[in-house]
Amino acid sequence: MDTSLYGLRFYDIYDFLGTLFLNALKMLIVPLIVSSIITGIAGVGASGAMGRLGGKTLLYYMTTSLFAILVGLFLVNLVSPGIVDGEPAREVIALSDDGADIAARVEGRGVGDVVEIFLRMVPTNIVAAAAEGQMLGLIFFSLLFGFFMTRIDGSLAKPMQDFWQGVFAVMMQITEWVMLFAPIGVFALVAKVVASTGFAAFAPLLAFFLTVLAALGVHFLVVLPLLLWFVGRVNPLRHYQAMAPALLTAFSTASSSATLPVSMDCVERRAGVSNRTSSFVLPLGATVNMDGTALYECVAAMFIAQAYGLDLGFAEQFTVVLVALLTSIGVAGIPAASLVAITIILTAIGLPVEAVGLILAVDRVLDMCRTSVNIFSDSCGAVLIGRLEGEQGILQKA
Repeated sequence: MDTSLYGLRFYDIYDFLGTLFLNALKMLIVPLIVSSIITGIAGVGASGAMGRLGGKTLLYYMTTSLFAILVGLFLVNLVSPGIVDGEPAREVIALSDDGADIAARVEGRGVGDVVEIFLRMVPTNIVAAAAEGQMLGLIFFSLLFGFFMTRIDGSLAKPMQDFWQGVFAVMMQITEWVMLFAPIGVFALVAKVVASTGFAAFAPLLAFFLTVLAALGVHFLVVLPLLLWFVGRVNPLRHYQAMAPALLTAFSTASSSATLPVSMDCVERRAGVSNRTSSFVLPLGATVNMDGTALYECVAAMFIAQAYGLDLGFAEQFTVVLVALLTSIGVAGIPAASLVAITIILTAIGLPVEAVGLILAVDRVLDMCRTSVNIFSDSCGAVLIGRLEGEQGILQKA
């Protein structure tokens, strides 16, 4: 029976509201990512800390983010949450785009296409790249722009830094405003799927949800503690105890930025890391180190590809890893900003952005979990850098 309200089908209302919300997310992509990366990189360079401390910190952040992405990639390939009873979940979760057309876009590539990925990182026209959604080139340009902005004369650099910081502040405000409508957008997108398929769509979503939780758990309970034990030579259990207040705050707020003051207090007062180290490592980490987010982006993109029935080759999976690593640098530390980053990955491998609507039903809980992982990774970085800098007394008290 086709239900309607004043002649409008409920399905059409859900479709309109869901599409409106997704369009608002897509509207944010270019200015948010460009401004956040430029201000983040410029802030590091302008602080004068791009020496030994900065090098160690960035190496740690890139390494742990890569580990997190690879853990997610391994588990999503192992579990295959986008496959239901041996068949792609495309029909079950009401994906409307032409699967054959999408397959033609992303399949049939080999290892040699990795070279093409690096060619796309250097676009011939940066404006055209932004308009066409070629995010790899845009991210690479933003990294270069932010770095070299700190290498020009101060009288020229200051207005540019103020401009980009202003753009970033405005984009943060707009993003927070758009996310106020997230409950309505998520309801509409989920209701549209349920109206089309019934509750059968939640079986693959549950598998996706559990896969992300398992991957986050491996990174949180295995990878990071092993780094603390073998590299930092400290007891991981003591660090869990020291960071408990920050982890609870991160879980409840789903915001790295909001948790930053609590993280700094825990790392300095409870873990014993110096202010010199924590005041550099933690604010930088809240901007550029998003282990949980990078892992989530990777699993989400692979889940959507599996749901479309696509067997991504090495080149496509390498693209997912590379883009997840780069976009995790530019994802703002606010709730649900990673949804913007997922759309970038989908665009990079040729999948329709609309498919991001599938995962919104479980995104909030996963956001809380991955933010906790982000915060814990930042704190582990502060401990490891402090130990490598020769600081004494870190995590010496139970």
